[in-house]
Amino acid sequence: MEDGVVMINIIYEDNHLLVVEKPVNIPVQEDESGDADLLSMLKDYLKEKYNKPGNVYLGLVHRLDRPVGGVMVFAKTSKAASRLSEQVRNHTFKKKYYAIVQGYAPGGKLIDKLLKDSKKNITIVSNEGKESILNYSLIGYKNDLSLVDIDLETGRSHQIRVQFSSRNLPLYGDQKYNKNSRVGEQIALFAYYLSFTHPVTKEKMEFKLNTPDRKPWNIFK
Repeated sequence: MEDGVVMINIIYEDNHLLVVEKPVNIPVQEDESGDADLLSMLKDYLKEKYNKPGNVYLGLVHRLDRPVGGVMVFAKTSKAASRLSEQVRNHTFKKKYYAIVQGYAPGGKLIDKLLKDSKKNITIVSNEGKESILNYSLIGYKNDLSLVDIDLETGRSHQIRVQFSSRNLPLYGDQKYNKNSRVGEQIALFAYYLSFTHPVTKEKMEFKLNTPDRKPWNIFK
């Protein structure tokens, strides 16, 4: 943060795409909190950089929870947005995450039916929910914490957080689904990898970030 302004790490930009690192604790789009949101910040960035009059188009293709940081792609044209959204629907848009969970997580495939309660802004395991699948592997285990690499097959609201929490492996610092988290702790969930086909050139695009250099991530450095 510089003079009260959040500095956004621009990873890649062309005429069709904008790939950035989402800072933690910033909503992706405007919500009831009224706090500054990433989508508006990026529109302001484009407006200023290219001296654009009027409104700037920037399409939201996928989301990250407010407390979660990591790599995201936005579409600078409606055509790019439509084509990327199609990749999300047909599961060729790939997202991977690192997480630190409390307890020993041996690795495997998690399958649940998850239902979102929009009024309470929580997700629960329920037979009335949608099938939710992730695969994960154990990278390291230390101080009763497991560092895991997660490959999402589906992208449900709070999916990773709920699937691990329901197995008594809550994410470190998760204020919503980990009853042992302490006030002020930052959730240990990070979107480190993104891959998709460029909506215009058809080139395979891959982006990868290193984990944050702070607790608890630095336990595994």
